[in-house]
Amino acid sequence: MGKGQVYVLMLLLFLSLCSASDQKWRKAMMSAQKGPSLMMDRVGSSIMFPIHGNVYPTGYYNVTINIGHPPKPYFLDLDTGSDLTWLQCDAPCVHCIETPHPLYQPNNDLVVCKDPLCAALHPPGDYKCESPEQCDYEVEYADGGSSLGVLVRDVFSLNYTNGIRLSPRLALGCGYDQIPGASYHPLDGILGLGRGKSSFVSQLQSQGLVRNVVGHCLSGRGGGFLFFGDGLYDFSRVTWTSMSQELTKYYSPGIAELYFGGKATGIKNLIVVFDSGSSYT
Repeated sequence: MGKGQVYVLMLLLFLSLCSASDQKWRKAMMSAQKGPSLMMDRVGSSIMFPIHGNVYPTGYYNVTINIGHPPKPYFLDLDTGSDLTWLQCDAPCVHCIETPHPLYQPNNDLVVCKDPLCAALHPPGDYKCESPEQCDYEVEYADGGSSLGVLVRDVFSLNYTNGIRLSPRLALGCGYDQIPGASYHPLDGILGLGRGKSSFVSQLQSQGLVRNVVGHCLSGRGGGFLFFGDGLYDFSRVTWTSMSQELTKYYSPGIAELYFGGKATGIKNLIVVFDSGSSYT
């Protein structure tokens, strides 16, 4: 999230449902059969990844996604507080931090400056095409970290929960200049899960591959699941909270008041956002 803005960051945890959800999702994955249509059944229209990590002592969560042709694995930190998915890449790299895998080798499929995905990464009124043939980006995070690079398209190797394989071409950032933040740790990149047009889930939805639903279940013992699509949860067991239509960039229930021990603190008008990239409230 950009500098100069103050937010209360919350990590959305479904701890109490994780154990039951683990069993249900594993059973669904084992029993689902391939059908003639990709979107025939709700289970088949979802994509799921195992989550690795914990709140303590690791302090972050990531998933493994295979990207490129041929596909190569990368560890991506989950971030519902930002849109752009990016990898540290050899473009060449001006400044890269430690990575678990070799740097991503970009292809020549550049996203042009006038592409709507490029426009979505820039604030309204601050969108200039100084290099029309490419889309330059810069993202900054609340911990002081940042990534600078260009937008490219590449193949993401994915699987529906019924076993059908997908190979969509999605836009991602080729980050050639990174500044580590206060919560620094070795990483290949970030998986942007925000509400914007350039986010991972928004791109999948725009290609008709899943419905615009993203969720995660984090176990108190560490790990969990990340899913896209609406086929892996029981509607009757979910408590729904409407997201603000004014704060459209983030998942936010709106304005909040802080209570402590059931008593009002007098602290009001707090903008609350659900941010999987932040460990603590």
